[in-house]
Amino acid sequence: MKVEEICSVLNGELVCSSDRNSHEVTYAFASDLMSDVLTINCNNLLLITGLANLQTIRTAEMSDINCILFVRNKSVTPEMKNLAEELGMTLITCPSTMFRASGELYRAGMKPLF
Repeated sequence: MKVEEICSVLNGELVCSSDRNSHEVTYAFASDLMSDVLTINCNNLLLITGLANLQTIRTAEMSDINCILFVRNKSVTPEMKNLAEELGMTLITCPSTMFRASGELYRAGMKPLF
């Protein structure tokens, strides 16, 4: 699923993106526990989380995750956006709960990691 499709399915807002905006995201993983995210080893992964802080960006960097979806209308701070842009990450926000966002993406064809 392409980044623009994710935004469309979830009525999401693209906060920042790299030139990979049209790249395919194959799998999704939803978690607010960054310790769980650190155990992930998967390419083309979308991280779905409600934890909006710099640590989320750093954790995604360590796990080679380039696309993060923030749910529950969480705001991306300027510091988060600057760091994500520096690292070439894509950040999306949406109003949905984590449960709804995960379900809508699954229904649209996104594959679960597990």
